[in-house]
Amino acid sequence: MYDTILIAAALFSKGQTTRGLIRKARDMLNPGGKLVVVHVVDEIPQFAAARIPAELQSKRQREAQDELEAIANEAGDIKIETVVRMGTPSAGILGTATETKADLIMIASHKPGFGDYFIGSTATRVVRHAQTSVMVLR
Repeated sequence: MYDTILIAAALFSKGQTTRGLIRKARDMLNPGGKLVVVHVVDEIPQFAAARIPAELQSKRQREAQDELEAIANEAGDIKIETVVRMGTPSAGILGTATETKADLIMIASHKPGFGDYFIGSTATRVVRHAQTSVMVLR
């Protein structure tokens, strides 16, 4: 049982993966514990940022926050904190885990493809560098 579980939210699947992680985390949470749901919005590379309106990043961040809050509100009586960060997903997840003193990080992973063996997936980087337990679900 855990006091603080961090869930790495993937919003590209209309939040279905995140909802599934919340359902599983709920069973592992101590009474009075909380979930922290984090989504990291990839920053636009510098070479492309000059051609994209600055407000686009802010809009992406607001949309992610709205979606996370909607998912959190569906969970009912469980305490859920939502966090949206900008940057590299693995670094954002690990940073949030440290800041919130998470006991467990839950992250979904796709079936690795050929490219993952060379550059690694976000889940792989989180597992390698986390200072706490990580549960990877497929």
